[in-house]
Amino acid sequence: QVQLVESGGGLVQAGGSLRLSCAASGGYFSVYVMSWYRQAPGKQRELVAGITTSSNTNYADSVNGRFTISRDNAKNTVFLQMNNLNPEDTALYYCNAQLLNRNYWGRGTQVTVSS
Repeated sequence: QVQLVESGGGLVQAGGSLRLSCAASGGYFSVYVMSWYRQAPGKQRELVAGITTSSNTNYADSVNGRFTISRDNAKNTVFLQMNNLNPEDTALYYCNAQLLNRNYWGRGTQVTVSS
């Protein structure tokens, strides 16, 4: 069983930056594909960025070039660096760990971008 705890969310002005962290425990972190998802009020949860066990990355078109996902296997942590934020990025951001058919979720961290 993997436990995930997100941190780093907050209120920021448009054009600003935030760095989200997701600390994992209870499993072998390095074998999991790690991802960040987000869910805005009234919208479905969507994939923001993912990183494989070999650190290949993928991004949603809406964040490509602004967000960067990375992982530190020694610290069992995945990060999401978010730059040039805009109000459309406002959402609850969730960390996800996936291994085969197993999915684990954190409780989320709120990101609010003011215009």
